[in-house]
Amino acid sequence: MIHSLPALPYSPDALAPVLSAETIDFHYGKHFQTYIDNLNRMIEGSPYEDMEIEEIVMKAGGAVFNNAAQAWNHNFYFQTLSPSPVEIPAVLEEKLVKAFGSVADFKTEFNKAAATLFGSGWAWLCKDKDENLVIVQTQNADNPMTQGLKPLLTVDVWEHAYYIDYRNRRAAYLEAIWNLIDWEKVAGRL
Repeated sequence: MIHSLPALPYSPDALAPVLSAETIDFHYGKHFQTYIDNLNRMIEGSPYEDMEIEEIVMKAGGAVFNNAAQAWNHNFYFQTLSPSPVEIPAVLEEKLVKAFGSVADFKTEFNKAAATLFGSGWAWLCKDKDENLVIVQTQNADNPMTQGLKPLLTVDVWEHAYYIDYRNRRAAYLEAIWNLIDWEKVAGRL
């Protein structure tokens, strides 16, 4: 199976000014594409050749895992963004309030996890096996599915996700990204 770069559900300039077209060009068009290209090259003739990316993430290790997980993580991230504000559905808001006290407290806790992640990686809102909402950090290409968690939302905190627009101001990127979250998609993953 040949994996390909999934289409964006918006134009490359639609997320500006939070994320510029230049950021999308590099992040989506170059970094994400490279993970797809590397994965296709690595799995040719291997047991992973006919697997979906999610299955590869759950079964592979090493460089195959890294490229498959980065492809999966990036697709999940880009598909969660929207150029138009989307209100938080009541069902998700109730769960966030139950887990974190308020939506504002959730965002504060999530931003803290994302801002304090040392180096490159991802911050995630996930659902655990007991249906509780949890915030987790993952380093590099790691994915919470491998820990038995169901991802609901992620924010990429690799520098390539924000450096063109925010330079070294990760916290400013994290505050701004909330303006792009498609909460209907997040709620749909519950």
